[in-house]
Amino acid sequence: MALSYTDLTKGVLFVMDGMPYEVVDMHFLRMQQRKAVVQTKIRNLITGKLLDRNFQASDSFEEAEIERKIANFIYVNKGEYWFHEDGNPKERFSLAADVVGEQGRFLKPNTKVTTMRFQGKVINVEIPVKMEFTVTEAPPAIKGNTAQGGNKQVTIEGGAKINVPLFVNEGDMIRINTQTGEYVERV
Repeated sequence: MALSYTDLTKGVLFVMDGMPYEVVDMHFLRMQQRKAVVQTKIRNLITGKLLDRNFQASDSFEEAEIERKIANFIYVNKGEYWFHEDGNPKERFSLAADVVGEQGRFLKPNTKVTTMRFQGKVINVEIPVKMEFTVTEAPPAIKGNTAQGGNKQVTIEGGAKINVPLFVNEGDMIRINTQTGEYVERV
């Protein structure tokens, strides 16, 4: 289906120069004596790069056909993240670390993720926003450091390091927001 420049609202997926993009932000701009323009901030779904682009009435786009499927994370090896289709362990595929991005540090075996496929190829994975982890290493809280409600850095299963309140100890189960990498609560 063809999209006009006015259809490029937040969240719309479209194809430009053979690549899938998602509209992150959009503003309609009318200047005196000129044609109306749509100012957009768009994200390339393959590279993750953000771009600022202006589109005019003469521009048209094709809607991106993005297929979403559930997959299970298996393991990471030499910068490659391995997954299998949910319910079909024989259908395995891998993604490079730069495709998975920062969220890869929060993947643990058997985590269910949502894959995004464009033209039959997996281009991205979305991991759950909140996940629970066991703290594997935590320095002790030092008396006298609590006046400002301080933080300390701990290591969670999988090796990621995050900042948590001083009361979190080794062996505790904590919930983390995987999009921001921030501590949410102790479970």
